[in-house]
Amino acid sequence: MRRFLPILVLVCSSVSQAWERPRIAADQAQAPQAASPASSQTNSDSGSASTAVPVDQQNAHQAKTLVDQAIQALGGEAYLDIRNRELQGRTFGFHHGRSSGNGVEFWSFSEFPDRERVELTKQRDIAELYVGNKGYEITYKGARPVEEKDLVDYLRRRRFSLETVLRKWASDPTVAMLYEGNATAAQHPALQVTLINAQNEAVTLDFDIDTHLPIRKSFKWRDPVDRQLNTEEEVYDNYRLVQGVMTPYNITRYFNDDMAGARFIFSVNFNQSLDETMFDPNSGYNPNKPVGKQPKKH
Repeated sequence: MRRFLPILVLVCSSVSQAWERPRIAADQAQAPQAASPASSQTNSDSGSASTAVPVDQQNAHQAKTLVDQAIQALGGEAYLDIRNRELQGRTFGFHHGRSSGNGVEFWSFSEFPDRERVELTKQRDIAELYVGNKGYEITYKGARPVEEKDLVDYLRRRRFSLETVLRKWASDPTVAMLYEGNATAAQHPALQVTLINAQNEAVTLDFDIDTHLPIRKSFKWRDPVDRQLNTEEEVYDNYRLVQGVMTPYNITRYFNDDMAGARFIFSVNFNQSLDETMFDPNSGYNPNKPVGKQPKKH
C-alpha cells in the first residue's frame, strides 16, 4: 500500500478547505497595466484636481481585478456553485523528474469543503478517505489511519489548493492581494498575483494574459524538521468546458523545481448524487455495487 501513497497525495491535492463565494467584480475588461505613482487630475476646465490614489491601493485593485476575472473565466456562478466533483483518470508519480511507473487509474469523489474518497486500480479495491482532518487507508482488511506525514502533506495541499485560494481567500477581507506584474508560466505569457492571508501564508497565481485562466499556482513552506524552505507548484493545462465550468484536464505538480507527479483526467462530473456511505470508513462501501445495495453499517 505504501507504494501508492505518493500517487495518492498527488490525486488528493485538488480538494478545497472551504468553498465560500467570493464577490465577482463587474469589471470584465482586460487586466490593467502596472500602477503609476503619478496622481490623476479631473477635467482642466473645472480647475480642480482629484486626490492621488496611493500606489499600494492601485496595486491591490489590479490584483483583485485579475482574481475576479479568473473566477469569471472559470465559469463564474457555475464554478462557485460546485458542491461535489467526480474525477476519473490516470495518475503518475515521479522521482527526480523521472516517471516511477506506467501510472495508476483512479476515481476521485470530492464533497466540499473537506471530504474526499480516492479509489485506485481497475478493481477500485484500494482507497484513501479524507474526512475533515482525518485520513484513512481502506483495503480488503478494513480501514486504518494513514501515516501522520502523509496526512500532514495532504492537509497542506488542501489548504493551499486552487479552489481554496479562489473561493475562500479571495473573499476574505483580511487577505492581502499584490499585483506582481508580467510573468511567464509554463511557457505562456501571464499576469501574476500573490495572496497573503492573516497567518502570513502566501500563494502566487499566474493567469493567462488572454484567457485569464489560472496557469500556475505556487506556495512555499518550511520543513519543521530540517528547516529547509520548500516550493510546491501546480501547472494547469488542457482546459475543457464541463457543465459550464472550465476544467483543467492535465495537472502537473512540481516539488522544488523537480516534477513530482502528473494526472490526466478522462472524465469530470459536478453536483452528482453521491452515496453518503462512501465517506464513512467503517461502512463497508463497495464501489462495484449499485447505490442502495450497499452493506448496512453495524
